[in-house]
Amino acid sequence: MIIREATPADAAAIASLSRELGYPGSAVSVAGRLAVLAADPAQCVRVAEDAAGAVIGWAHAAGQMVLESGPRCELLGLVVTAAARRSGTGRALVLAIEEWAVERGLPVVSLRCNEIRTEAHAFYARLGYEHAKTQRAFRKRLPGADPGAPMA
Repeated sequence: MIIREATPADAAAIASLSRELGYPGSAVSVAGRLAVLAADPAQCVRVAEDAAGAVIGWAHAAGQMVLESGPRCELLGLVVTAAARRSGTGRALVLAIEEWAVERGLPVVSLRCNEIRTEAHAFYARLGYEHAKTQRAFRKRLPGADPGAPMA
């Protein structure tokens, strides 16, 4: 397995993996997002490739300065294809994000995980992550926003 920076050529695979967790998106929309993220040094997108060169997972993180608590890295997304789960792919992606954070002097990696993803909770705990708090997520579609765009 190889962990590397995502490229525009990965857009279709990233979109497909995202759909496995219920997040809709086309290769075109993901390619546009990847272009924006690639231009921002505070963003990190990594993919995992299997021995055949197929993308089997991705992770997205961002460096942040939080007013009340200071700098941190937030792991914003992690997806591994069902066939590659429990193979070390998720662990490798998280370690790549942690290395990226350390290189930037970010002292903490935080993440949010849907309450229904109990297997993911156990996965993060095995990697040393501690359950810090429980919260509710709120969203509001703003005027002018595409009414068909997901509010994931």
